[in-house]
Amino acid sequence: MRSRRLGRKFYQQPTLTVARELLGKYLVRKVGSKKLVGKIIETEAYIGPRDKASHAYGGKVTPRNRVEYEEGGHVYIYLVYGLYWQLNIITSRAGKPECVLIRALEVPGEDKNVASGPGKLCSYLQLDKSFYGEDLTRSKRIWIEDRGETVSPAQIQRTPRIGIDYAGPYWSRKKWRFLVKPEKNKKQAKRKEK
Repeated sequence: MRSRRLGRKFYQQPTLTVARELLGKYLVRKVGSKKLVGKIIETEAYIGPRDKASHAYGGKVTPRNRVEYEEGGHVYIYLVYGLYWQLNIITSRAGKPECVLIRALEVPGEDKNVASGPGKLCSYLQLDKSFYGEDLTRSKRIWIEDRGETVSPAQIQRTPRIGIDYAGPYWSRKKWRFLVKPEKNKKQAKRKEK
């Protein structure tokens, strides 16, 4: 199957659906004439304004989070601890502030840890504040592709999100983190070697 850029309809699905279905899709970043590509293997969903872990909790709008209120398919990128960029994809319809954090990529031909966390991922892809509000459905420098790979429900592990204890036990325990089970990644790597 040929690569196909994900369109607006994909991102406007329910946020938990997008978080799951992004697994196995490819994040593509064009830097000059070169493409940096990685398969998405870990995501987290944030569903504001009810979600106490969301930047839009309580319907809050700030200069940092205003893009969360755009229609699905836009980039929400922000700095944490003054050091690490975090790449989020806006989901749902305009006015409904929801997003998916892209937590990790599997990068063919690179060390497995090169994009194994949100900060490393942004460093590898050379992402910064200039990507804030970028439209993934139209951008010439970043987009997500469907390359015909499917990740079955049995291959997906669900866990609580990471580093959000401040949101209280109810929200911090919600299993809104999705990742491709490591065993599957190893099997795929072995198959490719043969």
